[in-house]
Amino acid sequence: MVAILLALASAAVYGVADYCGGRATRTEQAFAVVVVGQTCGALVVLAVLPFLGDPAPGFRDWLLGGVGGLTGVLGLVAFYTAMSRGPMTLVAPLTAVVSAGAPVGWGLLNGDRPGALAFIGLALALCSIGLISGFGGSSGFGQGVEISTVVLAVLGGFGFAGTFILFSETSDDAGLWPLAAARLVSITVGAAIILATRKSFAVARPKLGLVAGGGALDMAANVFYLLASRRGLLSIVAVITSLYPASTVAFAFCIDKERITRLQALGMAIALAALVLVSIG
Repeated sequence: MVAILLALASAAVYGVADYCGGRATRTEQAFAVVVVGQTCGALVVLAVLPFLGDPAPGFRDWLLGGVGGLTGVLGLVAFYTAMSRGPMTLVAPLTAVVSAGAPVGWGLLNGDRPGALAFIGLALALCSIGLISGFGGSSGFGQGVEISTVVLAVLGGFGFAGTFILFSETSDDAGLWPLAAARLVSITVGAAIILATRKSFAVARPKLGLVAGGGALDMAANVFYLLASRRGLLSIVAVITSLYPASTVAFAFCIDKERITRLQALGMAIALAALVLVSIG
């Protein structure tokens, strides 16, 4: 139950962080938002680490954290590129479902054995992720979407899934050091992409608070996920964490007055039922 609550907290905070990043990228360069935001998140974890007293981990945990940061930032690159080429109603649910489904498969192959009710809950949760993200909108495969866009959306999902899996493999006594390693790698790769594409690192001053807040929240969500993955089954924790679009949609509804579709509302109801089944299963 502790793992489920931590995963749920991770999903909620991830969704708010994505909302902040999404708002910022309406006027700012997406990669600049990613690099500046992740730099702020890195500063947060580096400020906290000395007070936790965790000893520096071994090479394996540094490697897992670093590669997790690499898969995460490459997933963002693929995801943002797909979003720029195709409809959100296709890209977002496809990426979210893959990012949830791949860790489930990994967990089952490595010995995860959820109960029967939990299995039903996982299946419902995967369906709810697609509905909440906007699956079933007016755009789709039949609306002239290029296969390369679909491939990028899937690759984005596998990138995020790689981060989920690699973080879950870190040692319990590694503390938050794998997150520091992940941020070091992701910031370096993101900065290299900006330099290679000759984009700007600059973020307008009115948006800095939004970007910094999003980066700090993203790091907080990573902490919740890391703790959850060390206490529960990856196949359950990753799926619950992937319910993050729900809080993004909720914030857009409350702040931006965006309309929640019937399918999104249905997806949230299914997600709630899935959480109940997973919790008792």
